[in-house]
Amino acid sequence: MDEELYSRQLYVLGLPAMQRIKAAKVLLCGLRGLGAEVAKNLVLMGVGSLTLHDPHPTCWADLAAQFFLSEESLGRSRAEASQALLARLNEAVQISIHTGDITEDLLRGFQVVVLTDSKLEEQLKVGTLCHKCGVYFLMAETRGLLGRLFCDFGEGFTVEDPTEAEPVTAAIQDISQGSPGIVTLRGDAKSQPFYDGDLVVFSGVEGMVELNCHSPQPVRVQNGSLVIGDTTTFSRYLRGGVVTEVKRPKSVRHEPLHTALLQPRVVAQNTQEVQRAHCLHQAFRALHKFQQLHGRLPKPWDPVDAEIVVVLAQDLEPLKGPKEESLDKALLRTIALSSAGSLSPMAAIVGGVAAQEVLKAISRKFMPLDQWLYFDALECLPEDEKLLPNPEDCHPRNCRYDGQIAVFGTGFQEKLSYQNYLLVGAGAIGCEMLKVFALVGLGVRANGGSLTVADMDHIERSNLSRQFLFRPQDIGRPKAEVAAAAARRLNPDLQVTSCNSPLDPTTEDTYGDGFFSRVDGVVAALDSFQARHYVAARCCHYLKPLLEAGTQGTRGSASVFVPHVTDAYRGPASASEDASAPVCTLRHVPSTVEHGLQVRLAYPPRLKPQLQICPSSSALSPSPSPQWARNEFEGLFRLSAETVNCYQQTRSSLSDRDRTLLQQVLGVRRTRPRAWRDCVVWALGHWQLCFHDSILEQLRRFPSDKVLDDGTLFWSGSKKCPRPLRFDPNQDMHFLYVLAAANLYAWMHGLRGSRNQDALRELLKLLPEPGSVGQNLFSAGAFTPSEFGQEQLKELQGILEDWSKGPPLKPVLFGKDDDSNFHVDFVVAATDLRCQNYGILPVNHARIRQIVGRIIPAIVTSTAVVAGLLGLELYKVASGPRSRGTFRHTYLHLAENHFVRSVPSAPAIQWFHHLKWTCWDCLKVPAVQPERTLDSLLAHIQEEHGLKVTMLLHGPALLYSSGWSLEKRTERLSLRVTELVEQVTGRKPGPRQRVLVLELSCEGEDDETAFPPLHYEL
Repeated sequence: MDEELYSRQLYVLGLPAMQRIKAAKVLLCGLRGLGAEVAKNLVLMGVGSLTLHDPHPTCWADLAAQFFLSEESLGRSRAEASQALLARLNEAVQISIHTGDITEDLLRGFQVVVLTDSKLEEQLKVGTLCHKCGVYFLMAETRGLLGRLFCDFGEGFTVEDPTEAEPVTAAIQDISQGSPGIVTLRGDAKSQPFYDGDLVVFSGVEGMVELNCHSPQPVRVQNGSLVIGDTTTFSRYLRGGVVTEVKRPKSVRHEPLHTALLQPRVVAQNTQEVQRAHCLHQAFRALHKFQQLHGRLPKPWDPVDAEIVVVLAQDLEPLKGPKEESLDKALLRTIALSSAGSLSPMAAIVGGVAAQEVLKAISRKFMPLDQWLYFDALECLPEDEKLLPNPEDCHPRNCRYDGQIAVFGTGFQEKLSYQNYLLVGAGAIGCEMLKVFALVGLGVRANGGSLTVADMDHIERSNLSRQFLFRPQDIGRPKAEVAAAAARRLNPDLQVTSCNSPLDPTTEDTYGDGFFSRVDGVVAALDSFQARHYVAARCCHYLKPLLEAGTQGTRGSASVFVPHVTDAYRGPASASEDASAPVCTLRHVPSTVEHGLQVRLAYPPRLKPQLQICPSSSALSPSPSPQWARNEFEGLFRLSAETVNCYQQTRSSLSDRDRTLLQQVLGVRRTRPRAWRDCVVWALGHWQLCFHDSILEQLRRFPSDKVLDDGTLFWSGSKKCPRPLRFDPNQDMHFLYVLAAANLYAWMHGLRGSRNQDALRELLKLLPEPGSVGQNLFSAGAFTPSEFGQEQLKELQGILEDWSKGPPLKPVLFGKDDDSNFHVDFVVAATDLRCQNYGILPVNHARIRQIVGRIIPAIVTSTAVVAGLLGLELYKVASGPRSRGTFRHTYLHLAENHFVRSVPSAPAIQWFHHLKWTCWDCLKVPAVQPERTLDSLLAHIQEEHGLKVTMLLHGPALLYSSGWSLEKRTERLSLRVTELVEQVTGRKPGPRQRVLVLELSCEGEDDETAFPPLHYEL
């Protein structure tokens, strides 16, 4: 298993599931746009082998959604024309072509069979054979703006891991002796994560140790506590322990297709969705009947053909169910009129979900669909019936957009070609969006349309499993540059340019007034909330529509924000880095491995001056830190090196932080290392300091039997009593810590490290056993930086003088994706040892890497779906003004089959006296010539808007305050506005800058008032 390539996907699926996927054999029939999406996703995710079957020749209509085909493919078999490009996505996947008939013997050789855009007769034949042979069967198809997916995994399919979430865990506060026993959990009782009937196991419990080896047992939730079995005969609970959920397998029974056609079980969120899905189900049956009778699909926007489809639907055998539902004739007619087309966004959506269902079948991870999923986006069509296309508008032109023209007509295709868009981010979602842009023909008109791709990042190997525009030879190259070139290969007419600079306040000269004046819309495919907020603010400023999407694992969201129509983007200010461990719990002794990763090691006071007595708990409490492991690494191997280098250059005085860092990195050695042996000695001493001496000091101050004033043991409940470790080179994590720390220390000093573990073991035998660093390093009381005396400072500066004689140190920058550089090894070993100190069960290597690297789990299926959803919103935005009710925000969770679409909120209206505005509004004031003074500006605002300004700002710079002295106010009021801005900020407005954005406060406002920005037009 190539863990570097599939690293983000492994966090979603896990290694056992990935191993099953790697060994799986899949047959895919149908290589039009939908089939290409399924194939692309499966190959990127690393399925073992994929056999393609599609003998039909490529036609013009295929090119609207099939990105492996081009004009050169016309007339060739779709499977043969797609194979070579598909194989380049992942060399580890075996891709072959089957050209014969689909027989029972053939089907028996596969675990999963997928049919796309096939005739009903073939669906029934293959579905019946698969059900008989125990082969998992999926059928997917799209017709214009309508799509569906069917799954049949047999009558006894077992889902081993039904949900994407990690098993729930909670720290224990107390366990009663009784029948039943009551488990009190730490934290807020109202937010405990368990439900009645959950199976749980216990670990790390002290005192009532019988629970630690108990088999999984069900719990009942009672007032935030857990009710378990009889604990009367168990030992008395003392302290500690974690309760962990045990996931239960679930069984699924699927009906074969011929049965499910008349008794459809549909995935829907409410009764209204069920009724619509049933109508769509009958529409598909009628379309297949029309195709069977006429040998073709209904002609695009042909009213005669559409009426035939409506009649066929009404004549169908009714669905079997509790009651017969009437068919929506208008809905059926619209479906028939637009059913001949093939659209890239629809293929991406249905193809992404279908590929995820294939993974569910192979891996037995996550609940499969039960059994039909219907999706339509008919709201993309014009609201005004007069604007709907006619048959002449949709007649094939023998061009690559014929499949799209069949739905929207030539006029809309022409409008798309003149669009100018900015795509921010060329990662996984960005690459999928570029594919959509190329296939729909966005910005393809020379000297009329354009597309700009902005991304400052470079390609890494882990990108290749989700970003299908990149290849192994592209690793290290700029994402934007490579993605733009790849998009041009998909559509040579695409007018795309790349920019390797970010979109942030430092590049407003590049992405300024002139740039945004040419842009029709912005697509944000970003991985940070800070960047999203900035891009959204730019869109508000320039009144540009924003399409925004994000994913995490199999979850995804796609949103649209349209000036003056919807509300603006209002995502969280930042990702919740400590959602699983509230900061308030991190101030005390760790009780879970996440805390171990997030709390600093307990150093002796003179080595870690920030250690202090916490009055609220009387516990030795390291200062809280969101990423302990990263901080430890940064302090030892980066910040300390930078501090030494800075001192070497400037001989400046040392700050409190500098002194702390240097004491850590000096450790038991006070001289600069000269050889590998010196680095090993330092690492061994640091191990002793962290995991033995500091724990002894903690226990000296707070013995294991210490009793508080109320008679309770200090080390009880959530506070685990630590134990010092004794260095043993034969224990893997002891040895790994020294190996990693010594190599990192050597690299920082420009010395050659060593990977020879046998040689290191021999060297450790020769070195004396690590002993205590000495009582002089400890203090009975708290130690603060202010107590760092002149004698200690003089000694430290003397050591620095010696260290500064050599070459500069090399700060080590943490890298999470390279297993050979000892970075993650150091974090893994330190975390494991910290867990051993406190009796916490450690977690695996991958989980630690995810925590310290802040890695977002990702998989190509959810990425493809959200890109397709944005493509649908792009159709609406590009078509021109329309009502808010046609736009959609979408949230999906593929692992649990949740698909929620909603109409965006309207922008909130704010009032201040007579003034009315929304987040999209601003106050505009022209600078005029000669330019007005600040006094003139304030007078103009009061005269035009009735606002008496009390404070005026430009960004963080305060330009004016009514609370200033008369002299200062008079001085500022006489200045011209641009002169004032330059005087206060030190920056003169650029020659191409058209607007100065000012913020104001006014007399009479309350705390809730947020006035619109003032645009001072230069």
